[in-house]
Amino acid sequence: MSWNLGDGIISSFVKLVRKLVKVAKDKKEKKETPLMKQYNAIKRKHPDALLLFRVGDFYETFGEDAITASKVLGIVLTHRKNGAAAKMELAGFPHHSIDTYLPKLVRAGFRVAICDQLEDPKATKTIVKRGVTELVTPGVSLNEQVLDQKKNNFLACIQFGKKNLGLAFLDISTG
Repeated sequence: MSWNLGDGIISSFVKLVRKLVKVAKDKKEKKETPLMKQYNAIKRKHPDALLLFRVGDFYETFGEDAITASKVLGIVLTHRKNGAAAKMELAGFPHHSIDTYLPKLVRAGFRVAICDQLEDPKATKTIVKRGVTELVTPGVSLNEQVLDQKKNNFLACIQFGKKNLGLAFLDISTG
């Protein structure tokens, strides 16, 4: 940036101030709430799963997961403010309805990470600890609402050794 005499100095100064304002605004927009920091950290560990994130009495989904969940489950898609950042998509359902909604997601072919609160919210003054307590996939599910107990649900495993081969089959629904 050049500093010219007269009008050039004023023009350059205005450009500099605009750049500084933009940088400050960009930094402000990148701020996240503690809840969203926690959500994003857990989502990074399970990027290929639809994350059901327990918040109080609800399982919430955010961003692309919320868009997907709202379409598959037929629930309302809304938005929330993420701290000073832009709006983020949000869709959720009451936690006691997990047996209704989880099978729909799994039958639609999604891998689902269920993230629960790991401590009593009343026992902490900071954000509640959360973690993935169950990872449900269309291939492996022990949930009775997901499995069709009238059909076989096979699980197979192959172990390759240097000289041996191991093969196991299991029917996890009919025994």
